Amino acid sequence: MKRFVCLLILAGLSGVSNAHQLSTAYLNASVDATGQVALEWQARFYDLHRALTLDRDGDGELRWGDVLDRADSVEQYVREHLILARGDHECQLAFSQRWEVERHFQEGYLVIPIRAQCPLAGDFTLSYRALFEQQNNHKLIVTFRKAGDAVNAPGSAQTRVMDEGRQMIAIADAGGSVFKTIVEFVKEGVIHIWVGLDHILFLLALLLTCVLVRERGHWHREPNNRRVVANAFWVVTAFTLAHSVTLTATALGWVTPSSQWVEVVIALSVVLAALNNVFPVIRRLFGITFLFGLIHGFGFAGVLGELGVPPDQAVPTVLAFNLGVEIGQLSIVLLLLPVLMAARHYRWYAKYLMPGLSLSVAAVAALWVFERL
Repeated sequence: MKRFVCLLILAGLSGVSNAHQLSTAYLNASVDATGQVALEWQARFYDLHRALTLDRDGDGELRWGDVLDRADSVEQYVREHLILARGDHECQLAFSQRWEVERHFQEGYLVIPIRAQCPLAGDFTLSYRALFEQQNNHKLIVTFRKAGDAVNAPGSAQTRVMDEGRQMIAIADAGGSVFKTIVEFVKEGVIHIWVGLDHILFLLALLLTCVLVRERGHWHREPNNRRVVANAFWVVTAFTLAHSVTLTATALGWVTPSSQWVEVVIALSVVLAALNNVFPVIRRLFGITFLFGLIHGFGFAGVLGELGVPPDQAVPTVLAFNLGVEIGQLSIVLLLLPVLMAARHYRWYAKYLMPGLSLSVAAVAALWVFERL
């Protein structure tokens, strides 16, 4: 019988599924000169439960005995959905007798050590198909290094991100590649801002009035295109500077805010920015944008933390992710601003559309506030 290291999973299933939170698993691998590969797969208990129904009695509490009862099914699931090969030969997987429990971002993870015997030479390929049916936003963060290399040694590891659209990767060797890691995290930064509806709505709320001017208690179109562009430039610059500061500070471990309250305040910032369009209290948006941008930076850092920062490539990884966020943000602005600039020439924009969109954004964000409390 397998020997397990924990007696009880502390977190119940009822509170684990956060709609705003990424489904992220981790695979750490190291290969030695004999072709032995030591693997460690970490997956959320919540995700495993959805795939394999670990909580058989359905009481919403996943106990260690439930996992023990389904151990064979878990191993079979891993064998079928995680395939490592070298050259033309598939590596044979063997499971360790010692499983463990970890916690990442207030969620329980099952840690499964695996040994793989592979040929002595050839490029590695990894095929991963686990958990995508249950969570289409699921990601696997793969870290591959040579056995014996120090964890923090420069260039000692390669980091890859696998998702539903990328279920197979090739690893030419076990040495690290800073360039490939940077490319991976630039892409992840772009993806996050594109799918982060709260960040998009915050930008939208700020841009809605960049094409208008407030006179005698009413909004009117801003006739000067240069002033419109300048307004948008200062808003985007304030947001960029602010979230870059907190993203970097949090990702490098200098500050550790509560993730729950960060998400609440992000939603609240969207509410206030949108309502300020209809009931303008703050006329100069640079200050409020910078203040709220600091909070959004904590949110970006939370996503980067879930993806995992390679310890030997922390600075380039953080900079790459931030660059990706900026690229994604700029693409959104370039898409929205010309539309708003064209619409501002119609009287219904300032009178109906801008207030209507602002109130709709505020209503959606207010719902998020209550959901995240």
